[in-house]
Amino acid sequence: MRSISSSVGYRGALLAALLSVSVVAKESSAVATSPALDLARQLNQAFVEVADSASKSVVVIKVKTKEDREGGELSGNPLYEQLPEEQRQQFERFFERFRGQQPRRQRPQPESTDLEGNPFYNGRGSGMVMREDGYILTNNHVVEEAEAILVVFKDGREVKAEVRGRDPESDLAVIQLTEKVSGLIPVKFADSDKVKVGEFAIAIGAPFDLEYSVTFGHVSAKGRQVEDMRTLSDQDFIQTDANINVGNSGGPLVNINGEVMGVNSMIRTSMGVGVGIGFAIPSNLAREIGDRLIEDGRFIRSWLGIGIADLREYRRFRDIDTQAKDGVVVRSIEPNGPAYGSDLKPADVITSVDGKAVATTQQLRSLISRKKAGSEVVLDVFRRDEKMRIKVKPDEKPTREMLASNRKPKSSKEPAGVMELGMTVKPLTKELAKQFEVDVTGGVIVTEVQSGSLASRYEIKPGDIITDINHEPVRSPKEFQTEVSKAKGRVLVSFIRDGTPQFEVLKERSK
Repeated sequence: MRSISSSVGYRGALLAALLSVSVVAKESSAVATSPALDLARQLNQAFVEVADSASKSVVVIKVKTKEDREGGELSGNPLYEQLPEEQRQQFERFFERFRGQQPRRQRPQPESTDLEGNPFYNGRGSGMVMREDGYILTNNHVVEEAEAILVVFKDGREVKAEVRGRDPESDLAVIQLTEKVSGLIPVKFADSDKVKVGEFAIAIGAPFDLEYSVTFGHVSAKGRQVEDMRTLSDQDFIQTDANINVGNSGGPLVNINGEVMGVNSMIRTSMGVGVGIGFAIPSNLAREIGDRLIEDGRFIRSWLGIGIADLREYRRFRDIDTQAKDGVVVRSIEPNGPAYGSDLKPADVITSVDGKAVATTQQLRSLISRKKAGSEVVLDVFRRDEKMRIKVKPDEKPTREMLASNRKPKSSKEPAGVMELGMTVKPLTKELAKQFEVDVTGGVIVTEVQSGSLASRYEIKPGDIITDINHEPVRSPKEFQTEVSKAKGRVLVSFIRDGTPQFEVLKERSK
């Protein structure tokens, strides 16, 4: 009995186990074919396909830099340079082990080559094919100090390249392959204006020498302004939580359709450590600048030369001095700027540029910077409760290189008299006469005198009405400039101050 009972018990347990397995199998089968899991698999496959397709247009850019620095191939990359010294050393030791190199070896001099005569490439970044004829888009900081450039394709091909054009202000550059390469697949650009916060974002590049790495995330924000020495304030960024690391610079940030939304450029760090916040240059700007670099070798920006502020953030002014609901307040007008001498005035509120509404300083700068230098634009302006249209001509904006070398754009206009005498003059209008409390009469009025200038030394003052230069009458800034340009080391200035005609002889000091 005991044995039978045991046998029955055993068979019963076995049957129960089989039934249990059958139920689990059915449940597993049900899970395996559930719509949710099928959808997840489809999404998984979509990411795989996007990464595979987009990577075909991505390249690795190896650079031989002009100057010797410590830090191996990571040195010179802003993403790497943000890290504290201790963490940089940790990265160096890791990659030295990864490559099987000797620790802390001396970096080769720029003229150094290997045994086969090939240069040592000590910098690295990413890029993307922009055109089939061999133009590659990347970051400026990847190639700005390059003496030699090598482009590596996913299929292993290596081709030398040269810089076609750089735009340090946007941190974009275009390089061109030195030989014809067949089968190039240009990237497809998305309309970055239509990018939505929350959509998938996929970053592709070569972080830390790990070529063709793919990271996934989302678009975290649009229109971000980032304080960075490499970029201008008229430029915004796409923020993403897709990991962007050293070596990703110049690579694409693509959407789920494999279209480029932006060019990976920088990361935000906290105490020198990346915090999962990356920034990409919007594709519309990148494509526009890239095309211009290909055609002209440089990208020319325009400006108005005005100090501005958001009306929505300038509450004191908004509450008491304008009927405008939104716009950009003109805080100041630079004496050597294109808007100087126009009808635009401080305290005006600009609400649109050529019919396109502006609500922020970034929007205004961005629109103006894209205008052709010397072309006329129409500004919709509120002056207190009066709405008006003002025409101005933006001019070429000085680049950082120009400012550093004290050069000015060829098209830059200088206010009359500033270069020679250190004073600015304007036509004597009723408004200026009222402002400086002078009687309207013929001539031009001094509106500004530069400190330490020739005019300042001889005590020429704002509000003085200049009637003659070297006994020749002047009725406009142009005539003033013409007569001053004729002077040789000294100029006799006849002017009226407080109703009294008088003169001064402005004489340059002997050199």
